Amino acid sequence: MEIRSWLRSYLSYMVEERGVTRNTEQSYFSDLSDFVTYLESNQVSGANDLRAHHLTSYLNEMRKEGRRAATITRRIVSIRSFCKFLTIRRALDYNPALQLESPKADKKSPRSIASVDMDKLLELPDTSTDMGLRDRAMLELLYATGLRVTELISLDVGHVRLDMGFLLCLGTGGRERMVPVGSHGTAWVSKYLEEARPRLINEDKSDEALFVNHLGTRLTRQGFWKMMKKYAFKLGLDITPHTMRHSFATHLLDNGADIRAVQEMLGHADPSTTQMYQSSAKLKIKEVYERSHPRAKT
Repeated sequence: MEIRSWLRSYLSYMVEERGVTRNTEQSYFSDLSDFVTYLESNQVSGANDLRAHHLTSYLNEMRKEGRRAATITRRIVSIRSFCKFLTIRRALDYNPALQLESPKADKKSPRSIASVDMDKLLELPDTSTDMGLRDRAMLELLYATGLRVTELISLDVGHVRLDMGFLLCLGTGGRERMVPVGSHGTAWVSKYLEEARPRLINEDKSDEALFVNHLGTRLTRQGFWKMMKKYAFKLGLDITPHTMRHSFATHLLDNGADIRAVQEMLGHADPSTTQMYQSSAKLKIKEVYERSHPRAKT
């Protein structure tokens, strides 16, 4: 069987038997389609023709193209999983991905935006319209909580307890966590629920989604990204949904928040993941010290 046919079989297996989400399936499809296209261009069409040097050549090609270490690492994870599947299904006699080594991850600090620019971004939606009010509520909630986009669009109305000032989020790995929502986020989400959502929802469907699109059904990741891109363009800044999450964490730490509390709010299982946000906070502390201490300068 051709390797592209095996790819379709693998994706079905991941959804039906492993229970991965459609978003995860799309990520695997994107990574592995590129890999399979590379193999086909090098006359490797059957799964039993796949060898370790094909994988090494593909990764070297990605490095020559200047792909980020994080991208290459993600591709390696996808390829390992695919090759393991092929081995289990006896399409391969051995797993050629066993010796693949991940590159060292980039050590760049997460990019955030200044508080003043965040204020400008939040004020861009036209809240005199239903869609604008929805957009303002989403942006306010995203900045107020540091949620991932998937977590935000997966929220149901029942997950948000505005009277108690928190929401219940289902994060990666199925882990639930409670995240506090500040007064601004609470106010705008309440206004959206009272005024805009009742006019947007499709009465023919019992969709409990908190944020809906113009059809009255749950907003998709693509829909949110399109909305985000529109406001970022108006502001003239390169802002992504993850920039909002980075800004949430950075601004909290800049203002003295405990890193363990930030870790809990972000839903990081590994403390080292949260520690990457500390660099900017440490720089700010140094600036304050040098500006304020009488013996900091000669």
